[in-house]
Amino acid sequence: MHESDPTDVVLLDINLPDGSGVPLIPKFHAIREDCVIIMITSDTGLDSAVQSVRNGAWDYVTKPFDFPKLYNSVAKAVEQVSLRQENRTLRSRDRAACPSEIVAESDAMRKAMELASHVMASDTATVLLRGESGVGKDLLARHIHAGSSRAERLFLDINCAALPETLLESELFGHERGAFTDARAAKQGLFELAAGGTVYLDEVADAPLAVQAKLLKVLEQRTFRRLGGVRDLVADIRLIAATNRDLERAIAERVLREDLYYRLKVFPIHLPPLRERHEDILILARTFVSDFGASLRKRVPGLEPETERRFLEYRWPGNVRELRNVIERAMILARPDTAIGLELLPPEICEEAPSTGPAAEPGGALAQTEARMIRDALGCSGGNQSQAAAHLGISRGVLARRMQRLGIAVESDED
Repeated sequence: MHESDPTDVVLLDINLPDGSGVPLIPKFHAIREDCVIIMITSDTGLDSAVQSVRNGAWDYVTKPFDFPKLYNSVAKAVEQVSLRQENRTLRSRDRAACPSEIVAESDAMRKAMELASHVMASDTATVLLRGESGVGKDLLARHIHAGSSRAERLFLDINCAALPETLLESELFGHERGAFTDARAAKQGLFELAAGGTVYLDEVADAPLAVQAKLLKVLEQRTFRRLGGVRDLVADIRLIAATNRDLERAIAERVLREDLYYRLKVFPIHLPPLRERHEDILILARTFVSDFGASLRKRVPGLEPETERRFLEYRWPGNVRELRNVIERAMILARPDTAIGLELLPPEICEEAPSTGPAAEPGGALAQTEARMIRDALGCSGGNQSQAAAHLGISRGVLARRMQRLGIAVESDED
């Protein structure tokens, strides 16, 4: 047996011709960590079999063989190997997917990140992430997991709104064989697979009431049962829940249990919408340009000035997810070594931004910055609007409309 050997299960006799098989157990594991060892013994006292299990054997069978029992033991061993390999794959995927840095230049996002850093120290406190769809609740959940003492264990997630009640129960809690029509074999759920790690429940307010009752038991007693099971299992997990719904309204409408709400609300964190994170918009956009440039093997220097201004004016109803999708589309269409212009953006962003919301108000911080840039350009051009517009990277008509909106007058406009 060697490291590249595909052997998953080893049947090892305790009494070999040249000695005991027990000392071979750690040697097999040193060569192939995932292999499962089943010991064979004729010792009716079973002392050596017990010693084998203590040394790392998974199970033992006695001679003469009870072949149905042997077959059952091997089948369970194969399932165990599969689970170990799947867990390792999931851990690798989680480490790769977890963001090393979340953009947080805005005060609102910095506050959310500060709260996240505090809750990392507790590996059991339930976290409730609230915010509109697309703000990055899943990324923050992974960030909290990565910074906690559970980071080396699994992070498993599920969308509670995406599955019917029975299937959702099965995915969360697992099921026993025969628990329902298609349950031909027992199955572990997320709360078992993620033991020692984190379970992330997205859209938790959309879970059926029957599932909510079982979630409440997990949070209150830290135990659960498989679907169709009779034995309580320990839930050694941290639960992170997320929703974009008005939870107080959901309680009033009796679609969310009030007692579950208060159990989830141990450590709430609100993630602000992108329209309230103006300092982050261009940083995120440039990050996405760089990321997609690497994956598409295309060098794009960034965004044209007018594109950046439109990004700052747009309301981004789809939040960070929408921004990422817009950049991905633009990067696919962009010519190499050419900045992203308005012609590559969707119509709703290309159209002149309406003067609504705090960002577009004449007294807003963004409007003040824009007014200062326009006045500086006009000053450099001696009041010539065509030259000022060219300096700013916009058309003269756009400049005229913005000057009117911002209340900027000029003394000269000699072309």
